[in-house]
Amino acid sequence: MPWNVVLLDDDAHTYEYVIEMVVSLFGHSKERAYEIAKKVDEEGRAVLLTTHKEHAEFKRDQVHAFGPDRRMAESAGSMSAIIEPAECGGEDDQGAER
Repeated sequence: MPWNVVLLDDDAHTYEYVIEMVVSLFGHSKERAYEIAKKVDEEGRAVLLTTHKEHAEFKRDQVHAFGPDRRMAESAGSMSAIIEPAECGGEDDQGAER
């Protein structure tokens, strides 16, 4: 069964942070990373990757370990991400992952 890695919105990280993290951890283009940053800001969540469970857990943990946004003094840590079962596909970006 495929699993989604889902980024959750907060107010302690900038678009630039999200773009930097998504490019670094998931290998997406800056344009795709901006789309993800916009979606998480507007909708409260965005799928970063759809993959098998163990890899989804690994990528979620990488998001949690990315650290605070140095652009914001109130940013005390990383953004939050969860994994959830994917419903029939999802945003399958396995070709761009690292």
